[in-house]
Amino acid sequence: QVQLEESGGGLVQAGGSLRLSCAASGGTFSRYTGVWFRQAPGKEREWVAAINWSGGSTYYADSVKGRFTISRDNAKNAVYLQMNSLKPEDTAVYYCKIGQIWGQGTQVTVSS
Repeated sequence: QVQLEESGGGLVQAGGSLRLSCAASGGTFSRYTGVWFRQAPGKEREWVAAINWSGGSTYYADSVKGRFTISRDNAKNAVYLQMNSLKPEDTAVYYCKIGQIWGQGTQVTVSS
């Protein structure tokens, strides 16, 4: 069974950093784009960052550009999201998606 599992969420003060991981199991995802989304309470899920299959191209939402970095390690079937200079408005459940498979989400809370 193909699964994605996110980890690395937590509570952090504004200005702090977190690194999210998305580990894939039950299949090989090295040929698929990896994407991070987030959903804040009462808001729609929004796209945050994406990385192509090789890692050679990355894309970011304007709201996180310059603060977040997406990367991947195809040997480990994993996609990462390094989040720096976190703001309270970054508080959300973060989801990864590789191909058509979604993870279950990990909570990120940024206190002011």
